[in-house]
Amino acid sequence: MAWNPEQYLKFAEPRLRPAVDLLARVDAANPRYVCDLGCGAGNVTRLLANRWPSAALVGVDDSPQMLAEAARELPQVKWIRESIATWKADVPPDVIYSNAALHWLPNHQVLFPALIQQLASHGVLAVQMPRNFSNPSHTLIAETVFAGAWRDKVQHLLGPPPVFEPSFYYELLAPLASRLDIWESEYLQVLSGEDPVKEWVKGTWLKQFLEPLDASERVAFEADYARRLRSAYPSLSSGQTLFPFRRLFIVLQKK
Repeated sequence: MAWNPEQYLKFAEPRLRPAVDLLARVDAANPRYVCDLGCGAGNVTRLLANRWPSAALVGVDDSPQMLAEAARELPQVKWIRESIATWKADVPPDVIYSNAALHWLPNHQVLFPALIQQLASHGVLAVQMPRNFSNPSHTLIAETVFAGAWRDKVQHLLGPPPVFEPSFYYELLAPLASRLDIWESEYLQVLSGEDPVKEWVKGTWLKQFLEPLDASERVAFEADYARRLRSAYPSLSSGQTLFPFRRLFIVLQKK
């Protein structure tokens, strides 16, 4: 899937807040090797570089567009174009950090233990994933899929939520951890502009549904989806739109 850094970074500030909150809970005083999985355009990697300036820092992503943007901003970081699903660390990392990336991958019951296995002794895995998939921002995509002539092109992309309940991750990870902290936060994001929720989702989850369509279908799909969102997320008298968004956080220290 081709990523558009400009579209994604339209809401850079509210997207950054969960990353900051996750990093604040990572207890790692002086790691030597830090990996940012799903680093995207590198705006979060910069936070890691500022937190641990003496660490060797690696950013991993499979989007050449995002990595090109990241390399312009942080040339001192080693950038690796590879899927997280196949990535293997060359040496055991002291910290593996992943903000808003692992929900794109299946088989979490295999993925998470595999990442922990790669950590150095007493290393830290820090993960944030959106868990907003049962809210209108995402369920209305399915309604839009089934409402148009594009249905056969995109309905195969629909599926169950890719992020499980917190209890799933606790039961999976607790036996592997000397310390485990799992929590959820719902951010009340205050957005501005025309159809801002549609523009937010267009930078992430909606992309996969637009890419298989031709130009005229994309325009029609976006318009139908935006119309449905306006009822679910009406504008306030101020012109702003409130967009609640829930996220799941995991910070684990390996045994």
